Amino acid sequence: MKLSKKQFKQDFEQRLITKFATDVTKAGPQEKFAALASVVKNYYSKIWQADNEYKDESKKKQTYYFSIEFLPGKMLKSNLLNLGILPTVREGLEDLGVDLDEIAIIEPDMAIGNGGLGRLASCFMDSLASTGLPANGNGIRYRYGLFKQKIVDGYQVELPDSWLDNGNPWEVRRSDKAIEVRFGGEVWLEDDGKGNLIPQYKNQERVLAVPYDTPMVGYENTTVNNMCLWRSEVPKDLDLQFQNLEYMRQTAMLSSELYPDDSNYDGRLLRLKQEYFFVSAGLQRIMRHYHSTIKAPINQIAEYIAVHINDTHPALCVPEFMRLLVDEYNVPWDRAWDLTVKVMSYTNHTILSEALEKWPEDMVKTLLPRIYQIIVELDRRRTAELLPKVGATLVHNTRIIKDGQIHMANLSIIGSHSTNGVAKLHSDLLKDVELHDFYEIYPERFNNKTNGIADRRWSQIANERLSTVIDETIGKTWRHNLNDLKLLEAYKNDTETLERLDAAKFDDKQRLAELIKERNGITVNPEAIFDVQVKRLHAYKRQLLNVLHILKLYFDIKDNPELDMVPRVFIFGAKAAPGYHYAKSIIKAINEIAGMINNDPEVKDRIKVVFMENYNVSLAEVIIPAANVGEQISLASKEASGTSNMKFMLNGALTMGTLDGANIEIFDAVGAGNYFKFGLTKDEVYAYYKNNNYNARDIYEQNPVIHRILDAFIDGTIPNISMEGPEIFDSLTTYNDEYFVLRDFKDYVRAQKSLETLYRDKTAWTKATLMNIANSGRFSSDRTVREYAEDIWYIKPKQ
Repeated sequence: MKLSKKQFKQDFEQRLITKFATDVTKAGPQEKFAALASVVKNYYSKIWQADNEYKDESKKKQTYYFSIEFLPGKMLKSNLLNLGILPTVREGLEDLGVDLDEIAIIEPDMAIGNGGLGRLASCFMDSLASTGLPANGNGIRYRYGLFKQKIVDGYQVELPDSWLDNGNPWEVRRSDKAIEVRFGGEVWLEDDGKGNLIPQYKNQERVLAVPYDTPMVGYENTTVNNMCLWRSEVPKDLDLQFQNLEYMRQTAMLSSELYPDDSNYDGRLLRLKQEYFFVSAGLQRIMRHYHSTIKAPINQIAEYIAVHINDTHPALCVPEFMRLLVDEYNVPWDRAWDLTVKVMSYTNHTILSEALEKWPEDMVKTLLPRIYQIIVELDRRRTAELLPKVGATLVHNTRIIKDGQIHMANLSIIGSHSTNGVAKLHSDLLKDVELHDFYEIYPERFNNKTNGIADRRWSQIANERLSTVIDETIGKTWRHNLNDLKLLEAYKNDTETLERLDAAKFDDKQRLAELIKERNGITVNPEAIFDVQVKRLHAYKRQLLNVLHILKLYFDIKDNPELDMVPRVFIFGAKAAPGYHYAKSIIKAINEIAGMINNDPEVKDRIKVVFMENYNVSLAEVIIPAANVGEQISLASKEASGTSNMKFMLNGALTMGTLDGANIEIFDAVGAGNYFKFGLTKDEVYAYYKNNNYNARDIYEQNPVIHRILDAFIDGTIPNISMEGPEIFDSLTTYNDEYFVLRDFKDYVRAQKSLETLYRDKTAWTKATLMNIANSGRFSSDRTVREYAEDIWYIKPKQ
């Protein structure tokens, strides 16, 4: 949009008066933020309205992306950038004596996600709007985010993430579009005299789902898509006798907390209830819109609507869509099933068995009786149809209901026309191993869509310094087409360009060093290697392998106090699930090791270890640009894709990685010498599984370096881990090291030595940095969503 600095200043000052009855000299930071957000919202509202009218009038097919979590982070700068007014607003505020960055920091992270899954969903929302593709997000408006992490005496402590305390300036409450969702009670089928079985309900619990719409502004275009988040409320017409405190509390809980504790029955029931809540509300809203606006026959709905199931949490889309078609729109069962499969598509995000959701039959039957009936009938009909075609073994292995449980991944695959993995290795594993029986039956449904990232946030917003260097080197076309970063390769031997890239990285490292000093009280050297591992704390991501290497370096210094080594700053950021005791023990160990090393005078500044609490999108936007190395060290075959690896690459960090997830495609993109590869391959991992011949205890007994490191966890070397140390030690020895940390340790140390050698050659290192940036174009989520649009959803961009 076109906006003069003069006009913006007038708008901003006027909004302070009308909203807060104050002026810029007297307004506080929160008032300035609220006024600025209100001005920006006004700027895009006309574009939003026009785009909504265009979509309604053109009746183009739209995608609805169902995800239990979204992790957008802060929206202010993103909206300013995408509207094309970020420099104008920054300069206008400066004229008024206001620093945009000081205002932006006031905004709370919209942190209604856990990690990669929610961040991917948000990257997709950004890219769908920025590529002009008509799409909508659908999720839950959690009152509290995952949790706010505090580190107290080295331990993770979870506090409520009350991100809505001051409201959300970007959302629009649509109370007139509220929808009722029903749970429990009794349901039975009665013949209507015409051969149709009509469901009858009794004693159901009613919950009102109120949509809050948040606009997703496209980058310098006229598309503004919608992310709908649902809040649970008590229906206004409910008899007062039913509005007791317990009912009101349970209703509020539905949209209160992301991932409630599932270690007990009530917690699991609440999770299942949340999943149906946002699925039913979202699909009912789609059907209302289709009926009121599209006005096409119901049997043509697949020509106008695509519904995407992001991981298994929205798997109930399949039976709920069937319920709506069969019960509400009187579509015959077989026709309804055909429409459902055409409308639905599914992304699998994991091969970890504990992450593939299964729900007890009795729980589903009690909470969702009609949905249970539909699932049973789907399973029965499919079994009868396929038995004579493919045989009992394949049918049994792929049933929706098995051993008293409903398998949500199976439901998603069977009820969709497309199932995709999120990196080539992951998709191959799904077809060849984990979902091979399904692939045998439905080979045409399987495909790969390698993940991507919204480069606007992770470069243009998070790293303005680097973005400016790129602009001045190759022009600005890369901001619209990330593949144009390839033009940087022509400058890989240009001394001036390399020096400017290095200076930009140093600035980012200084910024992070200041934050570390402020938050952790630790002084770090910006000249050191910033070696970063930021992601969810989980055993398969192997933060522990990183820790063992840090201890090796520490013991090397203790053995040789004059050891010449390139200084290292090891930076961790990670949250452990509240009920995941082992992961929390690793966090405690990291913090105690940090205290031990950082305060040892013999170490000096050669090693610093920093654990940054409450890792979120905003913190990532400071850490990732400053990284020299991104640790992507999961056991091969365990990480579906990873997206932090792509963010590090885009920001000129080199990958230390296994041949896992999208690492393989990153290695292929950047070329030899520009990454550090180590560890077992997927085939070697599966050979160990097949032969059952891995013996971690033997490695511990036979390798004196590993022996010494592991003993540090149980002999008092590492302080204050009398409980956690033995737990970690036993996991790697007694319980045979599930993720082969000890097996990969030697090769990891070799790769780390190669890293240190390359870093000593400043020119060679910066060339490798340039090559990573130059080849990151293929990992834009713009590319990913275009592939989804063309191959799965069949939607077209706005012309």
